[in-house]
Amino acid sequence: MNANQIHEEIKETNLSFMLLAQQMIRGDKAGAMENFGVNEEMASLVAGLSPAQMLKMSASNMLLCCFRFDESLLLNMLGDYKKDGVLAKPTSIAPKAVRVAEVVAA
Repeated sequence: MNANQIHEEIKETNLSFMLLAQQMIRGDKAGAMENFGVNEEMASLVAGLSPAQMLKMSASNMLLCCFRFDESLLLNMLGDYKKDGVLAKPTSIAPKAVRVAEVVAA
């Protein structure tokens, strides 16, 4: 995979993540703030982004999301790990494992 392909993958990932974050914030702001680890100001900013602003932010060569595992989350994940390697409740853990990068494109 060359640098251009990686950049395209990052752009796609960023846009998908921003769309998901915006949808979740608009649907349940308090829950989304907890899941993404952002404050009220950041949640409002993401919820109010226009499609053009989201495309501009997504075009960055930097991922706009990052993992935020803590010890209790890792222990919960290991506790839910089954013999066949499948998490019992991935939907209850996964959203809390990422947060919106607190970067705003100028």
